Amino acid sequence: MEDGMGLNNIIFLEVIEWLDSTGSEMCTRVPAEGSGEIKYGAQLTVRESQVAVFFYKGRAIHIFGPGRHTLQTGNIPILNKILSIPWGMTSPLRAEVYFLSMKIFTDMKWGTRDPVAFRDSELGLVRLRAYGSFAIQIVQPLLFINSLSGTVAAFDTHDITDYLEQMIVSRFNDHLGEKLDTLVNLPGTYQQLADGLMNRLRDDFAKFGLALSQLYIGAITPPPEVQKAIDDKSKLGLFSDLDALTKMKAAMALGDAAQNTGAAGTGMGLMMPAMLSRSLEPQRAAELATQKCPDCGATSGADAQFCPQCGHQFVVFVKCTHCGHNLPAYAKFCLSCGAEVGKDIKKKCSACGFENLPNSVFCNQCGEKLGQV
Repeated sequence: MEDGMGLNNIIFLEVIEWLDSTGSEMCTRVPAEGSGEIKYGAQLTVRESQVAVFFYKGRAIHIFGPGRHTLQTGNIPILNKILSIPWGMTSPLRAEVYFLSMKIFTDMKWGTRDPVAFRDSELGLVRLRAYGSFAIQIVQPLLFINSLSGTVAAFDTHDITDYLEQMIVSRFNDHLGEKLDTLVNLPGTYQQLADGLMNRLRDDFAKFGLALSQLYIGAITPPPEVQKAIDDKSKLGLFSDLDALTKMKAAMALGDAAQNTGAAGTGMGLMMPAMLSRSLEPQRAAELATQKCPDCGATSGADAQFCPQCGHQFVVFVKCTHCGHNLPAYAKFCLSCGAEVGKDIKKKCSACGFENLPNSVFCNQCGEKLGQV
């Protein structure tokens, strides 16, 4: 079998494992086509940064963490009810196993394919382009399968990038409209805008069982004529204040000095990412030893199935795409807001008619503030 999925003979799956050679695969199914004859007592190997979800007749039966597991009634008590009486404890199971990568997928790109509308308090309606990068991680495996990957044989970052990019751009437009009054004040606010945008997107990503680990804004660029107007305004402000001009020249001199540090400075810059990565390893290990309740936020051991504080199940099956409320596995309507499960409620702009993502504040097409759905 491909990608390291073991098969000891041509009849039964006896050794089940997965190795991703691409580095971008998020989820894969064993066997790749349909259900397989998984033999009672088969060996399931789950590596660090992986989880495996055992499915039988289309339903999730058990979730396995890292380690070597034997598929027996001791590990999956519900197998007692599944195994047919005529075959006894030797009955092969027509089932499948989904492997999911729990690592952080880094350096994913986002950007505005078409300019978004921004109403500047000084410059009027401005069409902006922006781009950056972000990182994601699967934190709720079953919710990820139910809401995104579905029953496909393999699912990687390329299958989801376009939708996540659309979501980021929409929330970026809302965030910019609420937090920035004019592009004249844009320099020096990139980090602040990125942090706010990341917080704004957390609930959107959580609806798919994902966590947004990092988000960066590389650049926000207005049209050339608007950029020239901003530059002219900045120059007038600087030259009207000689003290500010002096400080600017001093900063430029420091920048030139930093560029002339030579190979030593370049080498240190290349070493920094690896040093930071090693420093975060103990923290990451501590995080893996505990899990946070998706409902009340209380922490518990990694092996716990239910929250000791509120009783909520740690594994989330489905989230409402409208309000983000956790739902039972086969709910058709949200228990909190009544929205139909799996149906996005678009926000239509009353000015131009453009359909925006749910909960959008400003129209991506014309920049008008949107009303309630």
